[in-house]
Amino acid sequence: MHVPEKVAARLHELGAELRRDVSLAEHTSLGIGGTTDEILLRRHETIPQIMRLLADERIPHKFLGGGTNVLVDDGDLPFVVLHLPSSSPGMHVEGKAAYVDAAADLGGTVTFCAKHDLGGMEGLIGVPGSVGGALRMNAGAYGTQIGPHVSEIELYRATTGEIETLRGSDINFDYRHTSFAPDDVMLRVKLELPSKPYKEILAGIKVCNEKRRSSQPLNQKSAGCIFKNPPGGSAGRMIDELGLKGHRVGDATISDRHANFFVNVGHARCADMLKLIDDVRERVRTAYGIELENEVIVWRN
Repeated sequence: MHVPEKVAARLHELGAELRRDVSLAEHTSLGIGGTTDEILLRRHETIPQIMRLLADERIPHKFLGGGTNVLVDDGDLPFVVLHLPSSSPGMHVEGKAAYVDAAADLGGTVTFCAKHDLGGMEGLIGVPGSVGGALRMNAGAYGTQIGPHVSEIELYRATTGEIETLRGSDINFDYRHTSFAPDDVMLRVKLELPSKPYKEILAGIKVCNEKRRSSQPLNQKSAGCIFKNPPGGSAGRMIDELGLKGHRVGDATISDRHANFFVNVGHARCADMLKLIDDVRERVRTAYGIELENEVIVWRN
């Protein structure tokens, strides 16, 4: 989608940076996605004005975090993308609290906290993407989720059109799901973390990294797990039991290392990945009577 020049001029006045014809294939971990204009939200305080401007001008928009859990359609996209540029360092510690910008890298945040003897998030060390994306989906791995550590979140609230600060207790953090509205924009978070010796945290990080390296296709283009695990079950185990590792549609392929990771082994299109997802969902439904739910977020035209 192309932002009209009059809107571009107003965005510049509000401190935002407009980039034309951005390929989302270059901004997503799957390496799939069409082109559109991108708006970098460089000044948090003007976000409410920017959101009202887009609404008044009837410009559809979506917010892109780290791009690690999204499958984007191909071609010219009918929406613009909003993005928070990362700041440096974007985080600081006060006592047992870590204050982190939403655009900060999640793994880098875990390491930063560890250096200040704050643990509890070791399992998240290898989860790709931004802190904001982790908050939105309540990212978790190896028995760790980010939600229980959230004390406060500063965000643009779509329901009020203003920037607000919410307590962690005001938010429902469930398995790969939260109560945030789709158009909420995470800005900063305060994490309350337990004190732990640095060496002990590093030992936990090492264990998690070794597990991840041994079981996940870290050097291939993926969006992490495609499906959520059903209650009491494992999506990857069911897909594996059906002998579907290596099954492919075009260049969209089920990983040989982890059956719930679908990878782009060349120039896969969104349609290829969607067909592969639908094929697997149908086979699991037929074999197990279970309807798998997407963990990856799909942006269609």
